Amino acid sequence: MEQQNSVGTLLKQWRNRRRLSQLELALNAEVSQRHLSFVESGRAQPSRDMVMQLAEHLGVPLRDRNVILNAAGFAPVFPQRPLDSPELSVARQAINQILHGHLPHPALAVDRHWNLISANDAVAFLLSGVAPHLLQGTVNVLRLSLHPEGLAPRIINFAEWRGHVLSRLGHEIEVTADPGLATLRSELMTFPCHGPTRQSTHALSIAVPLRLKSASGPLSFISSTTVFGTAVDVTLAEVTIEAFFPADAETAAVMERRDLGS
Repeated sequence: MEQQNSVGTLLKQWRNRRRLSQLELALNAEVSQRHLSFVESGRAQPSRDMVMQLAEHLGVPLRDRNVILNAAGFAPVFPQRPLDSPELSVARQAINQILHGHLPHPALAVDRHWNLISANDAVAFLLSGVAPHLLQGTVNVLRLSLHPEGLAPRIINFAEWRGHVLSRLGHEIEVTADPGLATLRSELMTFPCHGPTRQSTHALSIAVPLRLKSASGPLSFISSTTVFGTAVDVTLAEVTIEAFFPADAETAAVMERRDLGS
């Protein structure tokens, strides 16, 4: 058990995830390949600076950098404060400003497991007909979108959207090695898939659209992702803001009318 959680084992696991040889990592991080080999095998103990340097070049998430530092015998460097803490008040204001500023179009903020943190008023407009139990307690945005009692029955291009969601989630799992995301993906894959599975008509488009049935007619959105690129707090580094933009003039008009209350 101790060997599995050693600093050398953790660094080797991350190097393998990034598909780097010892030589490639050593050159990128400007460290001795021989010393790196000794660290991975447990024959040498890395300095704090070396751990930080290797983790940076491996693109290790801040949460896991703390784990590696702890395994090496050093105190964690990156704080993990609650999002409602005074220290993150400026970040909360920025999140709220982005969400509100994106009106009349939908935008929401989620944590590392796609649990909802906050959303603007336009998101509620899209959730008509969703089962109440999916909106109680911790609301998972991906579960909400693919669940048969969630948005799934209203997603016109459901098979395409489902494939996009699962592919994106798979990529995030590969990058972060997060077991919580792996569990979520396994759950989502049990949900039934309806609709055509042939090649998407949007294969050559700029992005996979989210196309929804609504009382106002079909709605079509494309999304963009915003993260805090310079975050040094674990919680803040794991916040993602998803903003949805109208993919056609009809959708833009519907959202504008909704915002005007007509």
